[in-house]
Amino acid sequence: MQHIHLVTLVSLVALALPAAVGAAERQPLATVAVQQAGDTALTSSLDGVVEAVRQTTLSTQVAGAIVSLNIKAGDRVKAGQELLRIDARAAQQGVAASAAQVEAARAQLKVASQELARQKQLHQKQYVSQAALERAQAQWEAAQAQVNALQAQTRAAQTQSGFFVLNAPYAGVVSAVAITLGDMAMPGRPLLTMHDPAALRVTAAVPQAMLPALAANLQAVRYELPGVTGFSMPQQPARVELLPTVDAGTHSATLRLSLPAGGSEVAPGLFARVWLPAAGAAKAGAERLFVPAGAVARRAELTGVYVVDAQGKPHLRQVRLGRQSGDRVEVLTGLRAGDQVATDPQAAAALRRAGTGEHE
Repeated sequence: MQHIHLVTLVSLVALALPAAVGAAERQPLATVAVQQAGDTALTSSLDGVVEAVRQTTLSTQVAGAIVSLNIKAGDRVKAGQELLRIDARAAQQGVAASAAQVEAARAQLKVASQELARQKQLHQKQYVSQAALERAQAQWEAAQAQVNALQAQTRAAQTQSGFFVLNAPYAGVVSAVAITLGDMAMPGRPLLTMHDPAALRVTAAVPQAMLPALAANLQAVRYELPGVTGFSMPQQPARVELLPTVDAGTHSATLRLSLPAGGSEVAPGLFARVWLPAAGAAKAGAERLFVPAGAVARRAELTGVYVVDAQGKPHLRQVRLGRQSGDRVEVLTGLRAGDQVATDPQAAAALRRAGTGEHE
């Protein structure tokens, strides 16, 4: 009975194999041409970090309990938008008290003005002495000065009451909030941090030994942000700046690469890789070949790719690989520019076995 089942299974496999071969041959392989690049002879890389050109830690100038918190980390805010409010009842009472003192001083000024006018009339009729008139004049001037002083004090109190509301200094994103509703705000205590997402840059420390070659070829510097959509391959920065000073402790200079605006996934703190040109790279003009990293097939000690010929048949070709940059890998030997490489090595291997009956 078992022998009958085994014969039946072999027969089914024999019948299915031609159908599988035909289906595999009817479906063309997805291929990509070997890419050639001669403008970036990048041989060394540095670790960098994304940072905001404009990042602000906000605090208050007054003390008080936080009674209103209108934002959270990750919120986008507009310039002048209210972020939080501190209990300002004591300050408001101070403003009211100053305003009442101003009214009282104005009343005294009114009395002094009337007394001065009366003394002037009496002095004209020679009913009072010159000294009496001068005393009335002095009292009026003192009352006027008191009104001016109290008005200035009231304006100062009103200005200070505005310190109890914290507004956004510019349009940006709230990076972190260090307080919660009900916390006590103190002068100088960090409350929240925000940054401008439209102005970001990559910063890296360049060792002293690399500075001469870098300074002569800044335009060839590239950067990439691994894992970030649109930035996983070497990119040309909008602006390159090499600071003229060298840190005495690390013997390295700071390199800044401006990022283009509009990258929604780019945020301060992301890891970045900065690619530096080799000495004399701009003059050499060496061409480099790249293939997708997913197209590389590894068979024990063999590393290769499936090159598809004009008839659509894949052939495994051994290659020697260089540095990987994002989703591309450099091919040092084994390929020529324009070769068609299968993007799916497993499908290419299956098609090759189906067509030739070989096993790799």
